[in-house]
Amino acid sequence: MVFNIYVANKIGSEAVGIFSLIMSVYSFAITISTSGLGIACTCTVSEDFAKKNYFSAFKSVKTCMIFAIILSIGVSIFIFILSPIISNLFLKDMVSPRPLYVITLGLPLISISSVIGGYLSAVGKSFKSAISQGLELTIKMVFTYILLRNTKNVEDACIALMLADVISEFFSFSLNIIFYKVDKRKYFEKRSIPVLMKRRIFKIAFPIGITSCIRSGLSSLKQFLIPIRLELSGLSYSMAVSKYGLINGMVMPILMFASVFINSFSSLLIPEFSRLLAGGNHKRLITICNAIFNLTFLFSICVCGIFIFFSNDISLVVYQNLKPAVWIKFFAPLIIFMYIDSIIDGMLKGINQHVSVMCCNILDLIVTITIIYFIVPELGMTGYILSICVSEILNFTISAIQLKKKINFRIDFLNFIIKPIFACVIAFFVIRLLNFDFNNLIFSLAIKIICFSLIYLLLCNIKRIYETIKITKS
Repeated sequence: MVFNIYVANKIGSEAVGIFSLIMSVYSFAITISTSGLGIACTCTVSEDFAKKNYFSAFKSVKTCMIFAIILSIGVSIFIFILSPIISNLFLKDMVSPRPLYVITLGLPLISISSVIGGYLSAVGKSFKSAISQGLELTIKMVFTYILLRNTKNVEDACIALMLADVISEFFSFSLNIIFYKVDKRKYFEKRSIPVLMKRRIFKIAFPIGITSCIRSGLSSLKQFLIPIRLELSGLSYSMAVSKYGLINGMVMPILMFASVFINSFSSLLIPEFSRLLAGGNHKRLITICNAIFNLTFLFSICVCGIFIFFSNDISLVVYQNLKPAVWIKFFAPLIIFMYIDSIIDGMLKGINQHVSVMCCNILDLIVTITIIYFIVPELGMTGYILSICVSEILNFTISAIQLKKKINFRIDFLNFIIKPIFACVIAFFVIRLLNFDFNNLIFSLAIKIICFSLIYLLLCNIKRIYETIKITKS
């Protein structure tokens, strides 16, 4: 997050907007290249390892890799051919096709890494994926810093950012291959891939891949439509891209910063819920589901409170101006919906509801695109903000209904929502009374957030602490 802030300040909101549009193409290409193969690998390997059928598990991985290579090369060729059209039609020739050409270099690496990541999650070795991702981010930051030093315009900045991403993907891919080869030696056997194995993977990956491609395609269309429809509201295209870059490239990354914990946790739920479902342990599913909701609500409400109460300080520390502060404060309540929705998606994927998750996302995108197309030209930025709010709340609502049909979980509104909100408010007033204002703004903000979080946790757990002390005394 800190490095993304550096990049945003370095290249400006207009370049951030253009790069975000290019990244939407990149995301679409990655979705087609992976086509649910990572999830298919996780599910099949989890089931096979639970049955100690290691031969079948590794054949699943090999088959997924073959599909990944074929898909990614095909998509790379397709993107290379269409790059001039995308640059002219959607980017209004603000950049040439060159940044889009760079995209094609990284797709095979990402696709294979996705399969290996699925395998590592399935066998309970996600820490290895974390190591490769850590290396990837480190390499990306180093090369981004080096390449951005010689940029002269928006196009150069976009090429530098894409090249840094591809280089980092190569290092991550290499480390993933090493991890997989070392782990594979424990179980390796040479046999042919049975036809049933291919059908099994295809049965999981195909519907996920199709719905993923539709979802990602609609998502890319949505991103391109935003500045185009904002332009029709009376803004210049350059100003529209700048406004889009401010929200999508500067405010949202700040709000989604703490979601790294939620997303990591969510990905680990997939193999865990798959194992519980395979074992028919439905009571355990409900127990874990309720406990996870409790923790996620506590966490997301705390993060929401931090962004609402300290938005001005955060905006000054991060971007050295107060312009993003208004939007940080405004979008902060959506954090609760976004973080909970991420957890629900992980649970649904774990109980083999991948297609339902994708269909929910597709419906959400159709509604959002409709708002962007018809309402944004009339209301401008207000319409764009409305589309974001509707999107997040709708996605959360549909996902929660889908999960409720499969797992009879229970949300304790008093303990999960109302009490944490009161704890947030009280913690803020305590911080105001203590008056943590120092000469150094960064230090002052850090102290406020730490103290706010500690007071919040203390208030949320005061009953449990009291009962523990009572038991200890007795």
